[in-house]
Amino acid sequence: MNTLAQKIIDAHGGLETWKTFTSLSAHLSQGGALWALKGHADKLNETNVTVGLGDEWASHQPFGADDKVTLLRPDKVEIKDRAGRVLEELDTPRASFIGHTLETPWTEPQLAYFAGIAMWTYLSMPFLLAEPGVVCEQLDDWNENDETWQRLKVTFPKEIATHSTVQTLYVDAEGLLKRHDYDVEIAGDTPGAHYISDYTTVSGIRFPTKRRIFPRQGDGTSLPDPLVVSIDLSAIILS
Repeated sequence: MNTLAQKIIDAHGGLETWKTFTSLSAHLSQGGALWALKGHADKLNETNVTVGLGDEWASHQPFGADDKVTLLRPDKVEIKDRAGRVLEELDTPRASFIGHTLETPWTEPQLAYFAGIAMWTYLSMPFLLAEPGVVCEQLDDWNENDETWQRLKVTFPKEIATHSTVQTLYVDAEGLLKRHDYDVEIAGDTPGAHYISDYTTVSGIRFPTKRRIFPRQGDGTSLPDPLVVSIDLSAIILS
């Protein structure tokens, strides 16, 4: 494994500990401009998410005021009522975003797809670096806010549904994540700078509980406004 990737994984609790768990759940308090822009203001302001560890799947509940439940897998999205009846489904969901821009509204299954791949990626990182087919390459260091962060370029195989094929992680001297860059392919390749902070330890694994995503400029710097997405996590459980 890439030396920096190993350092990052170890700093977050280590692969051996991570692999003793198969799922993770958390409460999310979310905000930012993206949700209303996509036609779904307040739908996921307060919700719970459960994700698979290794096997890629994610479920949000409640999904809206009527307590619907989502199930995201890379090849299919389902939205169910509280009794488990399927209300909507979308096969090959990635293809449904072809031609989208940042301003294109999303259907409910498209929102469920975005939210699912996003939270699966965030909650599985940095342990995704050890997945088969993931390629890591150390880049030059980055200076921001009087700090120097090491950077890791991550290239994902097509089997993993995530924001973009190529992403960049920024870590501090200890190896903890500070920032995570990607281009949201399903929203017109919109570039984002995702800031990560406020760590807690759960069952030996270190998790950031505060995430703030801002626009990213061509030179790699971020803009202070607008706040695209905010995510505060609590009640994290590994099982």
